Amino acid sequence: RHLDLLKPMRGAKGVTQERWEESLQPAHCALSLVGEPVLYPRLPEFVTRLHERRISTFLVTNGQFPKQLAEVPPVTQLYLSVDAPTREEMKEVGRPLFKDYWERFQDACDVLRDRRQRTVCRLTVMKRKDGVLPVSRAGEYAEVLARASPDFVEVKGVTFVSDMGMTQMQVPWNDEVVAFAASLCKALGGEYSLASASEHTCCVLLAKNKYRSPLGWDTWIDYDKWFEVAQSNPDALEYAAQTPEWAVFGAVEEGFDPEHTRKRPRRPRPEMTIE
Repeated sequence: RHLDLLKPMRGAKGVTQERWEESLQPAHCALSLVGEPVLYPRLPEFVTRLHERRISTFLVTNGQFPKQLAEVPPVTQLYLSVDAPTREEMKEVGRPLFKDYWERFQDACDVLRDRRQRTVCRLTVMKRKDGVLPVSRAGEYAEVLARASPDFVEVKGVTFVSDMGMTQMQVPWNDEVVAFAASLCKALGGEYSLASASEHTCCVLLAKNKYRSPLGWDTWIDYDKWFEVAQSNPDALEYAAQTPEWAVFGAVEEGFDPEHTRKRPRRPRPEMTIE
């Protein structure tokens, strides 16, 4: 089915022959967006088969099934979505199914802290209805992140979706997301630093300082090494790879691969609206 969906794209506008051929040989699998992946009863078998085919695994969980999460076999990278920093807001934003949703989420944070492989907490930031991004609330998120102690924290601006009751005014600009990430980094007490950024996707990556080497940052993944050690419960640093200079936070390329061609919109950057 994967190939059936891709074959008609050959020759489509903006699709190069090289990229089309590359798409026919998947190298990564995102275990998300199809319900809660940790509930799939054959997940260990599926993950093993993916690794045997040299396909990396990126699993995303909402943290509502901590017992099942603890039984997940080693995956290339494990994500925990942090939808809100407090019990009250998580109930409003996440609309959880369980009465003990907050306790479940905290238990999931504990599971994340004990994992040996790469872990990431994902934060999607959105402005208030008045168009202001509350950067001052970064400290509340820091309390949650301190419990999970992930290797990385991914801060991304929300993508506009018209049928979710939001407006374009609530979508933050990259500079605003960077300001929030910097405030969050400070609130975490020096254990993390701004390591990487992608201006065109409005995303900033915080990394634990153990990923910094004399040569720079090692936030990327050595996939050959991963497939070599995947079945041995490896430590995250065993398959870390050096971050390209263009992807390091503060680079002039702002996270865009210089080998690619970028088309920029003809509009000035707006002023930030944060507090």
